[in-house]
Amino acid sequence: MDRTRALLRKLAWSLFTILFVIILNFFLFRVLPGDPARAGIRDPRLKQDAIEVLRVRFGLDKPVINCFESLNPVKFGDCNVNPLDTQFFIYVRNLLQGELGISYHSNRPVTELLAERLWNTVLLIGAGQILAIIFGVTFGVFAAWRARTALDYGAVMASLVAWSLPTFWLGIILLFWGSGQGFPVAGKATPGASTLPLLQQWGDIARHMFLPTLTYTIVYMGEYTLIMRSSLVDVLSEDYILTAKAKGLSTFQILKDHAMKNAMLPLVTVIAINLGFTVAGAIQIEAVFSWPGLGSAIVDAVNRRDFPVLQGAFLLIAVAVIIANLLADLTYTLLDPRVTVE
Repeated sequence: MDRTRALLRKLAWSLFTILFVIILNFFLFRVLPGDPARAGIRDPRLKQDAIEVLRVRFGLDKPVINCFESLNPVKFGDCNVNPLDTQFFIYVRNLLQGELGISYHSNRPVTELLAERLWNTVLLIGAGQILAIIFGVTFGVFAAWRARTALDYGAVMASLVAWSLPTFWLGIILLFWGSGQGFPVAGKATPGASTLPLLQQWGDIARHMFLPTLTYTIVYMGEYTLIMRSSLVDVLSEDYILTAKAKGLSTFQILKDHAMKNAMLPLVTVIAINLGFTVAGAIQIEAVFSWPGLGSAIVDAVNRRDFPVLQGAFLLIAVAVIIANLLADLTYTLLDPRVTVE
């Protein structure tokens, strides 16, 4: 019962945090300087009538909230206006309906625009995360089991080098190498590939994914190897591991039944944090390889001052990080019953 209550409390705090982020996300983009109606257009010939039409189109003609016509510059307004007819409550109502507004630049629904980019990012970074976890954990376990040997020193040095490499620099190096090997170096698919049979389309996407996925895998594999190795070395020095060896258990049994669960706890934290940022996309990797993901969408929106897209992307990232941390807390209790969710 206590465990259920603690889980419900954790869920409640996560929902409260999401609610706070929603409110902050709304006001953050209302205090930024500049006229949002002009921001996405950038046409100096735009006349006042056209600007007013744009303001109505994007709902900017309504007060931000009761008593405030605008927040930058601060302009007070009527406090008796219908709250449901203010920008804030319209924003909340649209969120409840799954709408994130209209892009200033493309005039497309932000939900639709981000959904296209989100799946590209999840496809790319998800594959990189899975490979980095598999190889990082495997190398970390071997390095810990053969601690203070040439294998251990080699794994630690290689991981340190991989983890310290600037992501954009490694991406550029692999881009030059891959271009000489015939790998695609930009985009998600070859133009016209949509007319090919389905298997050939998947093969084309896989070839485009190879270099950016390899970049992501190398960088994060080094991090996971070091954390796994360090954590497992500590666990293997415990007395109960010595007892397990004295009982004649095999190496595999010791690792599986006694060491891995405890050693995985620090790694779960790092993986959860990285998974949260997976939604944001590895902006540098997407920029180097021109991958049409969420990271490149954020960069484009910043350059175009497309506030609705930025607002939607920030909300998506925040929710992903909160959910990832919640899953990490829940995973703790599964890996180690001594850890509570309080």
